[in-house]
Amino acid sequence: MAIEPDTKNWTWVIGTACPDCGFDGATLAFRDVPSVIAENAAAWPEQLARPDVRQRPDDRTWSPLEYGAHVRDVHRKMTERLRLVLAEDDPAFPNWDQDATAVQDRYGEQDPAVVARELTDAARDAAAAFAAVPDGAVGRTGRRSDGSAFTVTTIATYYAHDPVHHLWDVRRTAHRTG
Repeated sequence: MAIEPDTKNWTWVIGTACPDCGFDGATLAFRDVPSVIAENAAAWPEQLARPDVRQRPDDRTWSPLEYGAHVRDVHRKMTERLRLVLAEDDPAFPNWDQDATAVQDRYGEQDPAVVARELTDAARDAAAAFAAVPDGAVGRTGRRSDGSAFTVTTIATYYAHDPVHHLWDVRRTAHRTG
């Protein structure tokens, strides 16, 4: 069964604490993003080895495997967007429909061990890419297809929230499926 797409505009997490996962974008320093990403990635292999990794806790919530595949792809997508912003002047980011990708790529049917490895690799690459941004480039800009404008700094904050929030999602649902 397909999950209803999330249509919320999550850009508010750049300057406000998330009431669910506790991530506070307003207090996150740009240079701390690589460590947030690395620490978060280290927690995913355990979640992707759970016996209920393919089980959805309810009809509205992805399984841990689906969340892990999504987080892997978020790491890849944000690394791609960072590189685009650093290479071009104020680029428009290609649209990415994360819900369509989940269905098309059959997130729930992927091998959890492969997803864990790919997520860890993608997170390492993303952390390295953000760590390598020169101080003079943190103000470079890019735009999402919905018109939301980002700097390198706000991309980093927005991005860091996603894996943190989804790890919280997966841990929170462990008691409902296990």
